[in-house]
Amino acid sequence: MHVSVIIISYNTKDLLKQCLDSIITHTTDIDYEILVSDNGSTDGSIEMLSQYPFPIHLIKNNENLGFGAANNRALSYATGKYIFYLNSDTILLNNAIKLFYDYWENASPELDIGALGANLLNQRQEIIHSYAQFPQIKTEIKNKLHAVYRVLKINFLSRFIPAKLSNTPSNSVHSKYIGLVDYITGADLFIKNTPFARFDERYFMYCEDVDLSYQLYKHNLNRYLIDGPQIIHLEGGSSIKEIDEVKKYKSFSNIYNSISKVIFFKKNKSPYVYIFILKCCTTLLWCMPSLFPHTKKYLKILWKI
Repeated sequence: MHVSVIIISYNTKDLLKQCLDSIITHTTDIDYEILVSDNGSTDGSIEMLSQYPFPIHLIKNNENLGFGAANNRALSYATGKYIFYLNSDTILLNNAIKLFYDYWENASPELDIGALGANLLNQRQEIIHSYAQFPQIKTEIKNKLHAVYRVLKINFLSRFIPAKLSNTPSNSVHSKYIGLVDYITGADLFIKNTPFARFDERYFMYCEDVDLSYQLYKHNLNRYLIDGPQIIHLEGGSSIKEIDEVKKYKSFSNIYNSISKVIFFKKNKSPYVYIFILKCCTTLLWCMPSLFPHTKKYLKILWKI
């Protein structure tokens, strides 16, 4: 088996079917299997998969294990030489899997490839977030202090002026980039089926892809974006959304992103004093009256890290 495609499913039935259809339509001239690790979906995803015309290896987790753990459950059954981690909200536009495979198989050993990715696209086929630099703890501290200032300012002004919504692109457009990067987003991560392909399950969601790339980095294995594969990531749609900034900071995704960043910095041995300061700044933000009812239950998790 050349490639094992692993997809996490959690109540995304229609998106998942669209993703699967795109794989079947465009993937040719390569032996591949599809494994779907379902985190307890209740939207008919299981029934859809059981009737799908292409054989799907379904792993029923019966609960939401999070991103990394669910991928690892599927990885245990994967037989491919390579693993292709793919989000359920993606659509392949060409024979992307074969392009990734051929690139790695034909690459010079001197490239020391650890993982491959592509420039992801939105629905208008503009390039969106596909990679980034590794997080820096001093930058995260500054970001948290800025968030505290913003929430304080908004709360104070709202006493006199109704809070305004900010028009913010859900995912900004990027320039095309080909070459070495720090980390590749987990929405389309092509990696060899070795112990390096396993995610750290201490991350429930967010940063697990960052950490995986960082472990490759520490072992001198490089991460590249390559030209050729065309993949739409629907989460990165280019529509303009009105966002209440305070609401953003108390969202589940923002909260768990903050928790995962602390796990990342602690695991990768950032100075303890900076980790302590980051926790204090996060606590200060989460204790703002407008956030606290939503964030208080996560404070215990934060300080257990």
